[in-house]
Amino acid sequence: MQDIEKELSYREYILREEYLIHAPFDPEMEFYNAVKSGDRKKVESFLTEPFCKKEGLGSLSDNPLQNFKYHFAITAAILTRECIKAGLMHEEAYTLSDLYIHKADKCISMDALSELHRKMVRDYTKRMHSLTTNTVISRHIIKCLNYIYDHIHERITLEDIASETMLSSAYLSRLFKKEMHMPVSEYISRKKIETAKNMIRYSDYSIAEISNILAFPSQSYFIKVFRKYTGTTPGSYNALRHDTEDNQPL
Repeated sequence: MQDIEKELSYREYILREEYLIHAPFDPEMEFYNAVKSGDRKKVESFLTEPFCKKEGLGSLSDNPLQNFKYHFAITAAILTRECIKAGLMHEEAYTLSDLYIHKADKCISMDALSELHRKMVRDYTKRMHSLTTNTVISRHIIKCLNYIYDHIHERITLEDIASETMLSSAYLSRLFKKEMHMPVSEYISRKKIETAKNMIRYSDYSIAEISNILAFPSQSYFIKVFRKYTGTTPGSYNALRHDTEDNQPL
């Protein structure tokens, strides 16, 4: 323990002597506030400098690329926490974080990692912008949405959600459609397909495995629903994803 404390003290001394400090706290918080408020214009002003050229970050690894991968993970974690505090659904935020960190781990260059960082930040910002411009959702519907996120890998019925919210199925169905502008069943299908798209992009699961994991009654039905909401089949989406999803503008 004493050796560790000595090393930390020595490193702090070196940092002071060489005027190498960590990233200033206030600008950093300004960045996270811009993201969680959905301020896309302000966020873009922070993205002019490539992530892997940012100065003032602590040294977490002797390998430069690995060092920035660690800081990428830290950024993802803070974005997740701040966006959840601002109203982003916890499961959506954590899933997003996991997917981007997994993608970062596979980056083999500074340029690729910097571009992924831009994409992640814009993704969170876009979701928060959408969230802040939508009408306020009632606590019952928020509970519904959290239940759906938590059970996305299961077969979800209206009766299950109604039981969770202590509302009748008929009343919940009307309330959900009024606030979310679509039936519960459609919302569940859309969220399952969003999850499927992420699994296709970021995992090695086969189409049959994804269909099973997301509790579709059959692979053929999964393909039918996937085509309904994306305009293509899971197989075609997998083949074309780099030319479509990865290059979409904010």
